Amino acid sequence: MKIAVDAMGGDQAPQEIIAGAVAASRELNLQIILVGIQDRIENELAKHDIKNLPIFVQPATEIVTMDDSPGKAMRRKRDSSIAVGLRLVRDGRAQGFISAGNSGATMAIAMVTLKKLKGIDRPAIATCLPTLKKPVTVLDVGGNVDCAPLHLAQFAIMGSVYAQWVMNRKLPKVGLLSNGEEESKGNELTRATNDLLKHSPLNYVGPVEGRDIYPGELDVVVCDGFVGNIVLKTSESLGMAMIEIMREELTSSTARKLGAWFCKNGLMSIKQRLDYTEVGGAPLLGLNGNCFIAHGSSCRKSIKNGIRLCAEFAEKQVNSHMLNELEKNHEIQKLLPKKKIWNQIKERIITKDSETDDDQENVV
Repeated sequence: MKIAVDAMGGDQAPQEIIAGAVAASRELNLQIILVGIQDRIENELAKHDIKNLPIFVQPATEIVTMDDSPGKAMRRKRDSSIAVGLRLVRDGRAQGFISAGNSGATMAIAMVTLKKLKGIDRPAIATCLPTLKKPVTVLDVGGNVDCAPLHLAQFAIMGSVYAQWVMNRKLPKVGLLSNGEEESKGNELTRATNDLLKHSPLNYVGPVEGRDIYPGELDVVVCDGFVGNIVLKTSESLGMAMIEIMREELTSSTARKLGAWFCKNGLMSIKQRLDYTEVGGAPLLGLNGNCFIAHGSSCRKSIKNGIRLCAEFAEKQVNSHMLNELEKNHEIQKLLPKKKIWNQIKERIITKDSETDDDQENVV
């Protein structure tokens, strides 16, 4: 198992990225290909004990910055660490790729390099959120802000397969995020998508509200990228706020500090459950290859866990299972609503696909 890692992407690159990659190679018995500026990578590797570790360096002469637009990164930086790493996956020299760099550029270059799976119109970014019982997979969380019902139905299929094979859920419960559980609520997109998913063989439980995410009864929550990104960013902010509030309150007096000392193990467990570094990365589902996007502020622990997930995705052949499930659900495409508004949306999406530059600029 070889995983390619963008050594130049992220707020703390290359130090934390390489440290996480070294830890992954040592603890998970994985071969790692570090992609980026060769001398910088080798200088950083010299700080670690990598004797007998299967760690290799793949040179790349360019770096995609956070200020680069997806279109610019794809057109003008063909030898970037992102582009080179994804070509390793395309050519079969690596079984997966992970980057903590520019997520929009990563998605854009991945779509062009790896292509989409047969039966997928739009790839989606999936992430796992902590709940009272078990993590829930939410998608899309930023890849596609404008969606049609078929796109959300495909997201549901991909999310269900990911939850089953990576998150180990036997019969994943799938919910469609809306502003009410009643089928009459929601906008035209959610109502039309609900009609599609009702006829699919998925374990679809119907429309769900935001408050249904965190009790932990669901395995997959489906929404467009605009709503999903708000859910993700709000959840991250709320988790950090809760930890800070607890810290302030538990250190506000001597008595509380003493009580906190007795509860320190429990408090550490709470922090661990809310810590995004435990997840490590979000898969870009729907591509003919294995690509993970890590948080821009990823530390070594986050990178190590992201590499672990990336390797699991490849080992369990998730894309093969996804293709099988898409074939089973092919009939739902015949149930697409015929309303004029969805024809207009479809035409607009096709137009965007033909305008590469404009399309990549709109990728989050």
